[in-house]
Amino acid sequence: MDIDSISVFVEATRAGSLAGAARELGLVPMAASRRLAALEAELGVRLVHRTTRALALTAEGEAFLPYAEAMIEDATNARAAVRPSGPCVAGLLRVTASEPFGRKVVSAMLPAFLAANPDLRVDLLLTDTVVDIVAAGVDVAIRIAPLRDSSLVARRLADSPRHLYASPAYLKSAGTPSRLADLERHQCLLLSGATHWAFAAGDRTRRVRVTGRYASNSIEALHEACLRGLGLALLSEWNVTADVAAGRLVPVPLEGAEPETLGIWAVYPSARLVPPKARLFVEALARQLERGGEQQPKDETVR
Repeated sequence: MDIDSISVFVEATRAGSLAGAARELGLVPMAASRRLAALEAELGVRLVHRTTRALALTAEGEAFLPYAEAMIEDATNARAAVRPSGPCVAGLLRVTASEPFGRKVVSAMLPAFLAANPDLRVDLLLTDTVVDIVAAGVDVAIRIAPLRDSSLVARRLADSPRHLYASPAYLKSAGTPSRLADLERHQCLLLSGATHWAFAAGDRTRRVRVTGRYASNSIEALHEACLRGLGLALLSEWNVTADVAAGRLVPVPLEGAEPETLGIWAVYPSARLVPPKARLFVEALARQLERGGEQQPKDETVR
């Protein structure tokens, strides 16, 4: 199939008209119309319903669109692979991250990243659940957790130290724990389904059973509950810097024990042909984290 004709189809769906696609691609409207007609003739189906001012996808067009977008992406990546390396990339970059990390870290770096790459578009999916990045068509997933064995390719970008935090109001009413054993008499804010917290105690890991009256599947919800004095929360340093500085939250150190440190990982669907746009994004994120004093390790394949 002719990639130029496919480009007309994809741009027409984005612009909502053939005239808009023609402007975007630098074509006269008649040429855009001919290319779309040629693509429909090759496929043997009508992809869009046309009017003089707008168009709408047919059922066949809706089914073909994701494949057409993928072909445009592949063509862009193929051209980038054989060109001399340059600072800019193009196309759509799909990224997923947790709600707090995406909002506080990824979103903070995006203005400069997009300004440096004006032909790039970013679709940022924020969720606290683990996304099947292959099925979802995601280019890069940022995960902060111990990685399970898989065939995915992961690069550890930095450490993500965690600590116990509480509001001054909670500590005033419930007291301040000083040892692991003290946690059993405190309200602990837990992720849904969790029953234990992991702590590094000397050269071993201790899993401590904790309980509380409030749990959530959202780190953001637990963070908010902690601010409102509902209990102790296990949170990442980068997530609470402003709250600690303002006195809204207080770190709660425990004698001889530190919460298990997690890693910040960039996860790719495959080691084969990682798109330049994905590599460039991860490099920019690594620099962002490095400016916060965190180290940037090498790539690893998780198997």
